[in-house]
Amino acid sequence: MTEHAPVSAAMHRAKADARASHVTVGLARNLPGDREEIDCSCGMTLTNGPQWSLDEHIRLHRAEARYLALSQVAPAGMPRIIPVDPGRLPR
Repeated sequence: MTEHAPVSAAMHRAKADARASHVTVGLARNLPGDREEIDCSCGMTLTNGPQWSLDEHIRLHRAEARYLALSQVAPAGMPRIIPVDPGRLPR
């Protein structure tokens, strides 16, 4: 059995920064037509849609932010599910 190395400082920092940079701001607003929206601290407005809830959009947004942040600092050559371009960001 091999010993596991701790998560690199760069990956840990990237994940923490993404978490801190994507928090909801204010209260959800009810719009006409059963629409809801809330702002994210990154400046994006998150909404519900015909096939997704506001909560689902918030969760996806946060997951994408973490994924992009980790992708930027992931070591080159690390096996990936989603192919990345030479800049190591998802296509």
